[in-house]
Amino acid sequence: MATRKRLSQEDSQRAALVAARELLIETGPQSLTLKAVAARIGRTHSNLLHHFGSAAGLQKALAGFLADSICESIAQAVNKRRAGEGTARELVDLVFDAFGREGAGALASWTMVSGNRDTLDPIFDTIHNLVEELSAEGEDWRLIREATMTLVLQALGDATIGDSLAQSLDLPRERARELAARQLIATLPRGESV
Repeated sequence: MATRKRLSQEDSQRAALVAARELLIETGPQSLTLKAVAARIGRTHSNLLHHFGSAAGLQKALAGFLADSICESIAQAVNKRRAGEGTARELVDLVFDAFGREGAGALASWTMVSGNRDTLDPIFDTIHNLVEELSAEGEDWRLIREATMTLVLQALGDATIGDSLAQSLDLPRERARELAARQLIATLPRGESV
């Protein structure tokens, strides 16, 4: 008889969040149940219930997990761009990928429709903290906040309806990213062109 390795609470939660992220990307937010995540990591439903309290608790923890990893990459891209080593398009791609390929857009849409709006609080808090953390002397923070809001809304819209909208308008799928990069350059110029 095989015995399961006993994990610390932190390791168990992390394993569950990694599995939840995989399920989110593979099959969508509707699959984010305690039972499905438990099965993915070889644990019991009650084990995950102990760690997260409910499926909504798991989803909220996943939102925070996604936000932390995504914002860390975005902070690096912002700093590269400020140093003249990165581009607006690289930053746009990171944000669009976070909401598209990484599943944050699907999770956001699902939680809003299901009425669990507070599930997104960790994402909003992390974005707010990122903007504050990246504050630089002499920058217009109204513009920074507006650019952040615009980029996140564009990425969320692209993640949810971008493919269908581009097809219906007979535009290339990448056009939304190109437009977002142009807008970012116009709002926060760093000596780069489109």
